[in-house]
Amino acid sequence: MSTNESMFRKQYFHGTRANLSHGDLIVPGYASNFGEGKPLSWVYCTGTLDAAMWGAELAVGDGPERIYLVEPTGPIENDPNLTNKRFPGNPTLSYRSREALRVVAEVTNWQGHSPEQLQHMKDGLARLKAEGGEIID
Repeated sequence: MSTNESMFRKQYFHGTRANLSHGDLIVPGYASNFGEGKPLSWVYCTGTLDAAMWGAELAVGDGPERIYLVEPTGPIENDPNLTNKRFPGNPTLSYRSREALRVVAEVTNWQGHSPEQLQHMKDGLARLKAEGGEIID
């Protein structure tokens, strides 16, 4: 990679409630952050801090909301759960991979969405689930 390319390296984030450390791998085969129960065959990341905030805020569990800076260890592709259904063109920069994401650092200085925004999102997801829609593919 040239010096110019490294100056503009893409950053990826992962929002969760899992307590991870530098170097840990986020791998497929675990239940979704959103409590869907079945193991996922993909791991998810985003190129925007806002989308990672949603991931952290909506994740199930009692632990603190966390956002990690991650690097893919293999190929990534647009996440069709969002890009094909709700946000054509991938403005949320949402991606998925069958390969692990390596934790590079934790983002510790971020402020979440307002309680009203969070409730509106939760209501929308509950409506989608009631209609039989899959949140995570």
